[in-house]
Amino acid sequence: MMSKIAPLGVVEPIRVDAGRIQNIVTELGEVAAEGVIQMALEQMATSVEGLLDSARRGDDAAIVTQAERLSRLAWQVGLVSLAGVAIDVADCARRKEAVALSATLARAVRVANRSLTEIWDEVSGL
Repeated sequence: MMSKIAPLGVVEPIRVDAGRIQNIVTELGEVAAEGVIQMALEQMATSVEGLLDSARRGDDAAIVTQAERLSRLAWQVGLVSLAGVAIDVADCARRKEAVALSATLARAVRVANRSLTEIWDEVSGL
């Protein structure tokens, strides 16, 4: 009989293109860059919620749309990991692979949470 259960933590590696953030700051200045990045972060958070809502409804077409939007937003501000996993979500929805879609959605939420926090910390330090 097994009496001990060990929880397994999932740690997602997060890749941020710091050069992309620096380019935004250089082009817009610190104050404007912070505003633009904050707006992008809010839009990404909304996209994640839309993605989860679409998944709850089983609307694969909406999942693809939301995931592609999330990927574009993430790429624009240098969130490489998030952009990639969002594309994976869209691909699974397109292929109607329910098990893979469930797994990639869960991964997308984990990566989004860490990515949005990490980039906000980076922007706040400008």
